[in-house]
This record gives sequence, structure tokens and C-alpha cells, in this order.
Amino acid sequence: MKTRILLCGWILLGGLSSQSLAQQKTGEVIFQADFEAPDALNTWQTAPKEAARIVPGSKGGHVLEVEVSPDHASPAFARMALPVEKISGSLLKCEAMVKADSVGKPPQPWNGVKLMLHLGRPGGDLWLQPDNIYGTFDWKLLHRNVEVPADITSAELLLGLESVSGRAQFDDIKISLLRGPRVRPSTPPDGPVYTGHDARRLRGVMVSTRIQEADLVVLGKEWGANHIRWQLTWDGFPHSPADNGDLASYDEWLAKALEHMDELLPLCEKYGIKVLIDLHTLPGGRSQQNECRLFQEKRFQDNFLGWWEKIALRYRGNKTIWGYDLANEPIEGDVGKDCMDWQQLATAAASVVRKSDPDHAIIVEPAPGGGVDALANLEPLPVPGVVYSVHMYSPSQFTHQGVYGAPVGVHYPGTIAGNRWDKETLRHVLEPALEWQHDHGVQLYIGEFSAIRWAPDESAYRYLKDCIDLFEENRWDWAYHAFREWNGWSVEHGPDPADTAPAKTRTTREKLLRSWFESNAR
Repeated sequence: MKTRILLCGWILLGGLSSQSLAQQKTGEVIFQADFEAPDALNTWQTAPKEAARIVPGSKGGHVLEVEVSPDHASPAFARMALPVEKISGSLLKCEAMVKADSVGKPPQPWNGVKLMLHLGRPGGDLWLQPDNIYGTFDWKLLHRNVEVPADITSAELLLGLESVSGRAQFDDIKISLLRGPRVRPSTPPDGPVYTGHDARRLRGVMVSTRIQEADLVVLGKEWGANHIRWQLTWDGFPHSPADNGDLASYDEWLAKALEHMDELLPLCEKYGIKVLIDLHTLPGGRSQQNECRLFQEKRFQDNFLGWWEKIALRYRGNKTIWGYDLANEPIEGDVGKDCMDWQQLATAAASVVRKSDPDHAIIVEPAPGGGVDALANLEPLPVPGVVYSVHMYSPSQFTHQGVYGAPVGVHYPGTIAGNRWDKETLRHVLEPALEWQHDHGVQLYIGEFSAIRWAPDESAYRYLKDCIDLFEENRWDWAYHAFREWNGWSVEHGPDPADTAPAKTRTTREKLLRSWFESNAR
């Protein structure tokens, strides 16, 4: 499922035009500030007024402090508008020093200490921030890479506390340019587009490592799906036993997961189901901020490359396998010493796979998180036989309502988070993916999309229908998230969240998927 993008906050220095931004060099600082000026807070909006102040720092100088008493644990922010023309479409590195004192554990991961960027955009607002920041800790540097969509209409920074009491301090804010807006090629490639299969379209679902023979009989024989994205997930997402960094245990788990898949591959072959092997849980797992620890230690990257060599050799020549999804929703965070970033690591892994297996497709998702906007960070790999994948959960306020405590009762089509959402809005959200595909002459695959089953008044059905119509219009292969994984995404379950038993009659969502799967045989 779709993961949160992580962010540090910043203060605007100002004085740079949009033209000068385009001329900035990679690594050059474009925003920087501290709180040393006596009137440093005058240009900020604060609410409530008394919650934010400039105070002496513990090591000299001054810092911004936001405090909320236990009796009044309501949001307290210092806010500043940012110039859209200077940041839209760019990849930024954000750095800030943060200190916390007695900040309570937040009720939701996205509450607590807030270093948040609020972006307005036609397809729905974005709130980009780090999760799970609370407790008591001394000054530490937070730094993240942030992808800013090109179509933003407004931007503001919020520093403070949300739904918790305690005190947080902020200092030494800096933004560096990692990449400017993506420049489209003047002459896109011409020629056949590689798909890795000879089907008219791959239409299917994701399945978990718990899938059994009876489930595949239903999916292949009764429903007619011709594709599954087989997620190799170790006890949950995003956090799993892999997070402790024990590679011996990781190796043991993955070996058993592949053995289970091997037992069921003959049944997939029998029903004409093409299998995509999706490495959902990566070596090292994820941090509390949902970053892939794969990018923090070289031993995890070595293990990652070693496993893809083994997997490619294992399934070389297997006609049931469509391909290999190298990493689910990669999030780099801070890249460690002697480690590769995702562009480099994906290229290395794809090269290892192609050397071991000359035929099967290699599927690559962009970082961070596999979203459409993240494609701007990815360059096509210099390896033959690559298909590129994105996941679709926009707007998350609709697709994930009731998940992680998000409000329920959100309708589609309708006004969601202050914006009108309908099929044309979805088309607009997907447009950058279509442009990226055409610009580079490659195939796009929608590896995940979904809507929670309790979305009101058949809204989930209408959303899924519009999504699939657009995927088909663009000739994209797709996999629904998910089949017999968690009942919240199940099309076999009805709209009542309290009812965890499959519906006695087919839901409209199940009928929708089955109607598309039936066309696989035509």
C-alpha cells in the first residue's frame, strides 16, 4: 500500500527568482536560516500566538521553541508560506536540527513533532512529514530528500506539535537542490515497447505469501485472472522481523517463502497465470520513519544483490514467471556511507538479473514510495527488458479512509480535502506517468491500486471502475491490491467494516474485476 513520504522542515531565506533556481547547481543551498535575528518570528504566522517563541539555545544562539501544556494538547504551529515557483517540480534535500522534551507518544504516527510541508495541488493537497517523532531527545539532525510535484498551487511550512503535549525546538534549517524540474526530451524514442509478455493485457491481483491452492483455483479457474503479483512479505507491512537487521533470519524466511511459491507455480501454469515476484520485504526492513534500511548499510545491499542473482537463476526459463519486481515502494532516506542510492542500486540489481536471466521482465518502481510523482526522480535503466511500475492510491483520504484512524464517510466522486475528485481528476493525476512513458518509450505497469471496502454508497466501485478505465485507455497492465490478503481491501467482502465474513452475494467490486478478467480469454 501506499506509504507516507518523509520530510524535514525549513525556513525561507528568500531573494531567489524562479529563473535563478533553474540555474542552481546540484548541491547548492537555495534556502537557509537560523533564529538569531531579534525579530525572526515576525514573518511567521503562529497559532496559538503564545505557543511559539524564540528562546536561547542550550549551546548558545537562539532557537524556535513550540510548547503545549498537558491541559491544552491542541495543535500549535509556526507557519510560513513558501514560493511555489522556486520549489515546484524539484527534488530537494532538507536538513534541520530538532530537540524534544517530554513530547508524549502521539495517537497516530503522523502526529507528534511536526516538520510538515503542506502543498496545495489540483489533484488534492499533500501533507509531507516525518512520522513517529516524539519523546525526549537532544539535538539531532534530521535530513530527508523531498519530491515536490510540478503542479503545486501553494506551499507552506509548519513547525510545531500536534495532538501531544511537550516542548520541541528547531534550528539550523537548510534546503539544497538535488534535482531541478524534469526536462522532457525533445524527441521521444521510436520503436516497439517492451512488455515482457505476449498477452493483450495482464490483468490480475496481488496475493500474499499465505495464498493456498484453493485460492488460486478460484482466481484462475473461476475468475479468469491472467496475472498475480506475488508479494514476498514477512509478517506485515511496513514493519516486520526484518527490521532488526538479522540477515540469517531474513535468508531463512525468504528461502521458505520461495519454496511455498514453487509448490503453487504449477497451478499458476495450469490456469495461464503469469507471476510477478515482488520483493516486498527488503533486507534490513524499514526504520520507524518507514525508510528502507537497505540504503543505510552496505551489507543489506550486498544481500539484496545476492538474492536477486539467486532468484533470477532459480526461475530462468520458467514460462510461468513474468518478471521480477526489484523492490516494493523504495524509500531511501539518508543514503549511508559506501551505499548506493536507488537509481544506482536498481541498475546494479537489474544488471545482476539480466546476466543470470536473459528473458524475464525486470520491474522497477521509483523512489520515494513508488508513486506517480516519484517517476521524475528516475532515469530509465541502461539494462534491456525493464518495465516501470507505479502505485495508485490517490486521493488517500478516500482510498484509505478508516485506515490508521483516517476519517470515514468520504464519497467518490465528490469533494475530498477541499478538491473535486472525479474521473478527470484521476486522469490528471496519472498524466505525468503517461508522459514519462511516452518520453522514454517504455511500458508502465500499475502494481497496486485499491479503495477500502467500506467507502460509502458504492464509492469504492466507482473509483475502481474509473481507475481501470484509465489503465485500459493507456494500455497499462495492472494488479488490484489485494486478493485474500486483508479483508479491508477484499472485493469478496461487503461494505460493513464490522463484518469480516465474505459477502453471501457478489459485490459490485468483485463483479467489476471479474468482468475485466473475462476479457483476458477473448
